[in-house]
Amino acid sequence: MLVLILNAGSSSVKYQVISPEERRVLAKGVVERIGMSGAILTHKKWDDKEIRLSGEILDHKMAIEYVLSILLSKNHGVIEDKSEIDAVGHRVVHGGEAFSGSVLITEEVMSEMRRCIDYAPLHNPPNLKGINAAMQLLPGIPQVGVFDTAFHQTMPKHAYLYGLPYTLYKRHGIRRYGFHGTSHRYVSERAAIFYGEPIEKLKLITCHLGNGASAAAIKHGKSIDTSMGFTPLEGLMMGTRSGDLDPAIILQIMHKEELTPNDATTLLNKHSGLVGVSGISSDMREIEEEYHESDRARLAHDIFTYRLKKYIGAYAAAMGGVDAIVFTGGIGENSSMVREHSLRDMEFLGIKLDREKNELPSKEEREITTPDSKVRVFVIPTNEELVIALDTMKIVSELKKN
Repeated sequence: MLVLILNAGSSSVKYQVISPEERRVLAKGVVERIGMSGAILTHKKWDDKEIRLSGEILDHKMAIEYVLSILLSKNHGVIEDKSEIDAVGHRVVHGGEAFSGSVLITEEVMSEMRRCIDYAPLHNPPNLKGINAAMQLLPGIPQVGVFDTAFHQTMPKHAYLYGLPYTLYKRHGIRRYGFHGTSHRYVSERAAIFYGEPIEKLKLITCHLGNGASAAAIKHGKSIDTSMGFTPLEGLMMGTRSGDLDPAIILQIMHKEELTPNDATTLLNKHSGLVGVSGISSDMREIEEEYHESDRARLAHDIFTYRLKKYIGAYAAAMGGVDAIVFTGGIGENSSMVREHSLRDMEFLGIKLDREKNELPSKEEREITTPDSKVRVFVIPTNEELVIALDTMKIVSELKKN
């Protein structure tokens, strides 16, 4: 089976062609600057060098047409006919309370996704554009939606509700939803294999750290809490997002700075976090380069790791202990400094970091704690696209049986 994975953003479409049975990526790439001048398609076939093509790409349908053209091309393609694509798997950011797992996309499913636009106004509309375009260009081919929020639907009410009037939850769905669920699910399952125990016996804390960052408490294979909330703004400090703050602060800032709601949203989501504190960059690599030279770079790094440490401690308490901690995402996989600082003075939990292992630049799955560490710590590269491909294969295979 060949599955085309699509992740449609506001001005981009990321894609992969995966053989899920072999867990092999045949091709991958991204179309960027959709609807802008100088749109670019970057493509890489599994056994070839990366190529870049530029052109006028006005909308998501045209972007996916470009993707299909390159996949069919003689020199850079991996298929000879569109019919070789057995299914399309779509990353969808928000599924609300309607979806606790991946589903075959029907008109009813799309209607529910449209109802979730209020929860994810920046993400669900382009996700829907990608689905509509794929349905038009690949008629009759099954389409599957895999939701970032689905994995966290196992949270108990006391974890997902806020201290607000309950009527606001009933009327408007105001609650914690959580995000990065596909990543948290993948690395927790890989961690259980690495640990050598069934996931149903383990208490895991997974830390997805990138420009967006979140932590999750996964008890016996189920998410019981996660740091992102009603939106991806809550929780850890991130590249450009503030993370947790006193809600009265934004009211005060709006009053003092005469900000509109849109201004305030931009401030919290685009100009805060690492870039706001450091004044240098939202990129952790650049922050770490300036760590010993710039007080504000050091402060941004310290806030980031301190908040992560607090969440690790909180989730260990919430689960009544922890067996393993997992780092993933661009920062989690690559920053030995973030891992070391986040776990500093955590020996009381039974964590003994092996600094030599932690410093290794390996891109492979690995353990970075000592053999006598009661809590094991793993670095596991995430693979959300593989999860989407496997879920899509499972749903389509069951569809064919029926």
